[in-house]
Amino acid sequence: MRIVRTADGVRYDETGKAPGRGAYLHKNRSCWEKALKGNLANKLRTELTAQDKEHLQAIANSLPDTAENE
Repeated sequence: MRIVRTADGVRYDETGKAPGRGAYLHKNRSCWEKALKGNLANKLRTELTAQDKEHLQAIANSLPDTAENE
């Protein structure tokens, strides 16, 4: 799953082809939560706003605890 930094903020890139600085995360909640607490902002070369964090946390909450194919 690709996260991308855009002019409108940080968003989930469903196509994997959106322009902008991107980072890839596994399809499991623990990976997303670790990235949100860790260095995702560094990878995207930006600071995550409260709105960015809220948006990404909502996506993380919808994911399974572990990936099915890992």
